[in-house]
Amino acid sequence: MDNVMEFLPFLIPLAIAQFALLGYTLYHILTHSNYKRGNRTLWLVIAIIGMEFIGPILYFLIGREE
Repeated sequence: MDNVMEFLPFLIPLAIAQFALLGYTLYHILTHSNYKRGNRTLWLVIAIIGMEFIGPILYFLIGREE
């Protein structure tokens, strides 16, 4: 239990950043209709399943159309 308490100050900001990035990604997916690759449903699934930074980062790198 003490080990978890030692890492808690590092884990809380990471969790906040993860959920903020996921929230922004979901907002962007739902408010835009054009994507470089795939469609809205595909990117929603990727962003939610790959929630731990990977899904949102993939969307912004290869899915989002400027």
